[in-house]
Order: sequence, then structure tokens, then C-alpha cells
Amino acid sequence: MADKKRAAKADKRRAPEPNDDASRIKDPDEWTTGDEPMTGAQESYLHTLATEAGETVEPDLSKAEASKRIDELQDKTGRG
Repeated sequence: MADKKRAAKADKRRAPEPNDDASRIKDPDEWTTGDEPMTGAQESYLHTLATEAGETVEPDLSKAEASKRIDELQDKTGRG
């Protein structure tokens, strides 16, 4: 019985099997909510990245625009 519990815990700790997640990631331009205002989390993270990169964040970005800007700043700061 203890061996089964130990085996079950080990299974949960294993890394997930690789799958084709990249093909499921939608381009922000294709998001149905992409034209909505950026979320609070996006805005906060953008400001953090922009500060590190020595740049400013454009106000009133959409969710899609914020996502693209985050990608750009992550590349610039090495956080991506």
C-alpha cells in the first residue's frame, strides 16, 4: 500500500509530457477579447519591464497590444 502511494506521488512530480503547445498559442491579433483594455496584471508587468528596459509604456493599450509589448520588452530585458 505504501509503495502505491509513493508511486502516485512520484507520478505527480514528473514533468508533463511535451506536446505541441506552440500550435495552440494564438496570435494576439486573433484574440476575441484582444481589443479590450489591457488587464491590471499586464499593466503592472509592463511597467516593471519598461522600467528595467529604460522605456515608457504607452497608456490605454489593448490586451493584444499589451501582450505584444510584453514580448518585446521581455526580449530586450532577457526575461523572455
